[in-house]
Amino acid sequence: MRTPHIVIIEDEEDILELEEYHLQKAGFNVTGFLSTKRVKAFLTEEDVDLMIVDRNLPGVEGSEFVGEIRKEGYDIPVIFVTAKDQDSDIEEGFLRGGDDYLTKPFNMNELVLRVKSILRRTQPSEEGMLCYKDLRLDLDERRLFIGEEEIGLSRLEFDLLRYFVTHKHVALTRDELLEEVWGDDMHKQEKTVNVTINRLLKKIDPDKSKKYIEPVRGIGYKLC
Repeated sequence: MRTPHIVIIEDEEDILELEEYHLQKAGFNVTGFLSTKRVKAFLTEEDVDLMIVDRNLPGVEGSEFVGEIRKEGYDIPVIFVTAKDQDSDIEEGFLRGGDDYLTKPFNMNELVLRVKSILRRTQPSEEGMLCYKDLRLDLDERRLFIGEEEIGLSRLEFDLLRYFVTHKHVALTRDELLEEVWGDDMHKQEKTVNVTINRLLKKIDPDKSKKYIEPVRGIGYKLC
């Protein structure tokens, strides 16, 4: 089973190092950032299971950053760890997409327990489940969910999306997709890939706001 990967955004270096130490000791993979500057790029490249976010950050305020990535389709669980402890601050944190809220100063053991609690509730326990951003593919039942909504896909559309999710951030050629997804279908041709991807995107991203799959000029497509 894959070790959960946690991202920490904390501008106080000593606190960041302490959080990293305790979470790594608890068995997690941890990546720390002192600001939000490079976090979005990191999220497009790595599977992240939970984020611990300070609110008093240089540049973009922590809860504003979480609000931004929520709008882009990221449903990664978030724990705010912050000195902002007024009732209005806590309410604002949850409204902007926080899943838990811990005020400074805090006990590191409590942070680890909260992380474990959230991961127990949010990590798919079924071996037949494949997840990416807000997409959940039930491989056994061949069903797709976006958030809590089930989206009906054809067999070919499901297999195509599954291949993209298992090769995320990799530029895939049309020839590779034809070979791996269409297989021995005698009627396959390159334009078939374009047509099927467009049909799939109309179902999973009808307003084109989430941009799950994008063309790669001269190559093919990739899951972003």
